[in-house]
Amino acid sequence: MMNQWLALGLTLGLALLWLRVNDFAAQRGWVGARLSRKIIHAGTGPIFVLCWLFFPDTPLARYLAALIPMAITMQFALVGLGVMKDPAAVAAMSRSGDRREILRGPLFYGIVFVLLTIVYWKDSPIGITALMLLCGGDGLADVVGSRFKSIGLPWSQRKSVWGSLAMFAGGWLFSVGVLAVFMLAGVLERSLSSLLLPVTFIAVAGTVVESLPYRDIDNLTVPLLAVLLGHLLF
Repeated sequence: MMNQWLALGLTLGLALLWLRVNDFAAQRGWVGARLSRKIIHAGTGPIFVLCWLFFPDTPLARYLAALIPMAITMQFALVGLGVMKDPAAVAAMSRSGDRREILRGPLFYGIVFVLLTIVYWKDSPIGITALMLLCGGDGLADVVGSRFKSIGLPWSQRKSVWGSLAMFAGGWLFSVGVLAVFMLAGVLERSLSSLLLPVTFIAVAGTVVESLPYRDIDNLTVPLLAVLLGHLLF
């Protein structure tokens, strides 16, 4: 742990570096817009959540940490509304190049991070699991599903079997991996074995919700379900 203001600066620097690198790669055409969007989706969360470990145990710490996704989310909103011009961000975070797409999935993603950071913070597995399911699961589902062709799901032809398997595996691995780091750091006083079954159940439920034929609301429905189940299972 370090001074909370130093932790804030370091976390902000790492988050912005990750976003700018991906924006630059997408704008140069090195990475397709769809893949770039999902790389940002999958990678931003673990980087940010692991940076919680830098913050000391002070009443203000969680609110300072939440300022980072809040600032990035406000930027998303300004770009999506056309108030701020950021072609690199539009290229990286939209499917079609339409800035207004940022006002849906990416904006919801940021809002969820702000709320779960403030409400649950680093001493609860609920927020961490919900965020990692959102990042690792929902982030990888589209990438794998679009690259490995398989039959569509009966209730949602846009979603594939491979995509749903990636949703489960990515969400489970990200959740267990980050929770293990917090336990090793002595922040979560739990045994990893006691969390494996709840995380598995939450990952399965999140996979079912992500598979439903509703577009651009996964960033809300998946973490919401994870939080509700987390209160029942952890």
